[in-house]
Amino acid sequence: MNILIDNTSKTPIYEQIVNQIKESIMNGSLNEGDALPSMRQLAKDLKVSVITTKRAYEELENEGYTYSVVGKGSFVKEQNLEQIRERKLKLLEEMIDDVIQNSKSVNLSKDELFELINILYEE
Repeated sequence: MNILIDNTSKTPIYEQIVNQIKESIMNGSLNEGDALPSMRQLAKDLKVSVITTKRAYEELENEGYTYSVVGKGSFVKEQNLEQIRERKLKLLEEMIDDVIQNSKSVNLSKDELFELINILYEE
C-alpha cells in the first residue's frame, strides 16, 4: 500500500490516510479480506504519530470500509458495489456543488461552465 502524505496540505494527515485507503478500496487495489498494515507500522512508514493512524483506522471502520480483529489487525470489509457507486456519486455531487459556487463567484454563466466541462471532458 502506497500512501503519500502532503505536509503542506490543509487536509489533516489522518484524513489524507483515510482518503487514500478509501480510494484503494474503491478502485480495487485493496480487496475484501486484505490486511492493512498495523497502526504502528503505518505510523513508522509515514513518519507520523500512532494516534494519527489510529484515528484514520477508526474512521475507516466507522464508515464501513474496514473491520478489526483484536490481536490480528484491520482488514478490508466486503464492499457492496452499489454502496461504492453511491459514495462516489455523493462525493461527485459535493465537488460539483463547489464548482458551481466558484463559477457563480466569478460570474461564469451556466453555458460557459458547460463549455468548460465539455472541453476538459474531451481531454
